[in-house]
Amino acid sequence: MTDIRFYHLMQKRLEQALPELVAKAVERGHRVLVLAGSPERVGVLDAALWTYDPGSFIPHSAAQDKYAAEQPVFLSTEDKNVNAATVLMLTDGATSAHVGDYAMLCEIFDGNDDEVVTAARARWKSYKDAGHTLAYYQQNDMGRWEQKS
Repeated sequence: MTDIRFYHLMQKRLEQALPELVAKAVERGHRVLVLAGSPERVGVLDAALWTYDPGSFIPHSAAQDKYAAEQPVFLSTEDKNVNAATVLMLTDGATSAHVGDYAMLCEIFDGNDDEVVTAARARWKSYKDAGHTLAYYQQNDMGRWEQKS
């Protein structure tokens, strides 16, 4: 079964939180696929990975890169694991038909949008019913992650 983690954004925007989560996954030796809701969002997240910390570097590429298979991090709108990722990060309400193909799935969602929270709760229930291991993290007032369940 896939280890599924929900990340409930409260203080930081996705563009701020995603690079931190991706960097931790890469540090732990994982390859990461990030699915976004649109090509425009892929562009925004791509820029965020390049610029979030001038003192660091997250090797990655985005959709249509002919070297995608070689990248430890790949951003896309297509539910295809072209870089042999072990971690899938879903953003912007993106979904995957291949959840079980990953060691870990991270659902990252905006906790300030009631519709998004409702949709995340429905996905939680679906994953739980399928027997996956679930964990829930919420940002505290300092923007740090606290495990809630």
